[in-house]
Amino acid sequence: MTPELTALTFAALLQVLQFFAYSIAANRQVGTKTALGPRDTPVQLTGTPGRLQRAMNNHFEGLILFTIACLVVTLGGQSTEFTAACGWVYALSRVLYVPAYAFGLSPWRSVVWSVGFFATVLMLIAALI
Repeated sequence: MTPELTALTFAALLQVLQFFAYSIAANRQVGTKTALGPRDTPVQLTGTPGRLQRAMNNHFEGLILFTIACLVVTLGGQSTEFTAACGWVYALSRVLYVPAYAFGLSPWRSVVWSVGFFATVLMLIAALI
């Protein structure tokens, strides 16, 4: 497995952990009856549970582009130390993004997000060179 795919796997496992963190926090806020119910009325999470939900959704969005970058690099035979480093920078930025978002660390949340985004963009550009 290429280092980029290893970083992608790590990022996917982080998404699983984010789901658990969000689910636990959300269940504590809304209660078991609401969490297990049909949710015919949308539930609006606030505070930390809401931020954990938004961080998780943001990671789903980021994973799409990062997955494309990893596949292009790997399938195109363009894996290098540079693209591997970009993959791990993305993964690390996502680890840092969760607490930055959960604790409302502004502007650091956006800075950390930007680092991961640009690491992904650099992987895509490197695949073309």
